[in-house]
Amino acid sequence: MESMTCFEDHFSKQAREYARFRPQYPSELFVYLASISPGRQLAWDCGTGNGQAARELAKHFNRVIATDASSDQIAQAVPHERIDYRVERAEEVSLETGSVDLVTVAIAVHWFDLDPFYQVVRRVGRPDAILAVWMYHLPVIDPSIDQILEHYYADMLAGYWPERFHFLADRYQTLPFPFEELEPPKFEMQANWELGQLVGFLDSWSATRRYQKERGQHPVRIIWQRLSEAWGEPGRQRTIRWPLYLRVGRVR
Repeated sequence: MESMTCFEDHFSKQAREYARFRPQYPSELFVYLASISPGRQLAWDCGTGNGQAARELAKHFNRVIATDASSDQIAQAVPHERIDYRVERAEEVSLETGSVDLVTVAIAVHWFDLDPFYQVVRRVGRPDAILAVWMYHLPVIDPSIDQILEHYYADMLAGYWPERFHFLADRYQTLPFPFEELEPPKFEMQANWELGQLVGFLDSWSATRRYQKERGQHPVRIIWQRLSEAWGEPGRQRTIRWPLYLRVGRVR
């Protein structure tokens, strides 16, 4: 894989919206990750964004170091007494060798320069440390709505996604992952949202912003009539599910 010479920042311009319109990871995921870690002294949340995963890790680990290459993302993070937020690239972190029990990357590893990042994981991980990377894709709401969102994602925004989004389309199954792989349980996120919250979620996508910038029209406007008719009353709350696609490895 070719080395990336600079940080691919697709989210800083909408960091505030990204923090507002992201579903919450299930607490059971972090219970599981803590249970298979060799210790609970230190977790490293890499590509932490607004610190969503880091705050959950802080419930199970004595200390969490949360890094992100984007200072704008870190600025949206909620302070926590056990979390040390740092603006650092995944491939160049100031962590001590052999100090980390668990490394997590929530829907960000596909942006990294993978070989150098994996070298860092091997360096900072203590014996039998755990690396967990996960992603989610389109929400599951109702067949009529899901069809509109699939069209929006795959057809309307085709060509506006960054190149490495193919790893997301493949649910991380084609992601290079050179570790002793474990078989994790199934997890999913859930939220009860009104239509406006779903639109905020779509608006936070980097491809949505790129489409709007290049074509001078917000793409959600194109699907708005179909989407609003399928949703019904805008204030109606619907249960939305996002299956998580998780890969877990032990660092030998």
